[in-house]
Amino acid sequence: MQTPALPDLAHTAAKPVHWLATAAAMAGVVALAGLLQPRTATATATASEQRTTTPHGAAAPAPDPAGVDFPLECGAAGTTVARHAPGDLDGDGRPETVAVVHCDAGSGTPPAGIYVLTRTDGAAPRVVATLVDPADRKTVKDFAVRGGAVSATLLGYSSLEVPRCCPDQEEQASWRWRGKAFVRSTGDLARSA
Repeated sequence: MQTPALPDLAHTAAKPVHWLATAAAMAGVVALAGLLQPRTATATATASEQRTTTPHGAAAPAPDPAGVDFPLECGAAGTTVARHAPGDLDGDGRPETVAVVHCDAGSGTPPAGIYVLTRTDGAAPRVVATLVDPADRKTVKDFAVRGGAVSATLLGYSSLEVPRCCPDQEEQASWRWRGKAFVRSTGDLARSA
């Protein structure tokens, strides 16, 4: 029998206290990693946009997109509100709601529309602007409402030959209310695959 030329390694004769110390260190690393995770992409509004009040001091609710008749041709499939966020986009002190909506296709990546909803004096919410038309065949990756502006990452296709499952273009876009309409500003094409 040959004896090893190396000294005994500490982990070959570990005692229960070593295993407990290792488990505690690993638990600490996992907990720290959980705290340092990046935020997920969500539709958000700033605190000032969420605190809009009515003239009587009560909070003015943002329009609820549930039950709104969106201008989409979905047939019997119906529509899905994928995401929505409130914000005072026109500076009138009442929040609007921006909604990302697509046909309820069940699978695949149906094109989406981005719509601005408003409600006046207790009336039902209604669509007042279309920022992205589903006819443009874009899907929405990231979406936010902040500081009176709407921003989104739009995914699209460079040609009809590109499979509809796999968008090959990405574009940053934002919209801001200017007088009587939303004005779009577009970033450069972020990536083309």
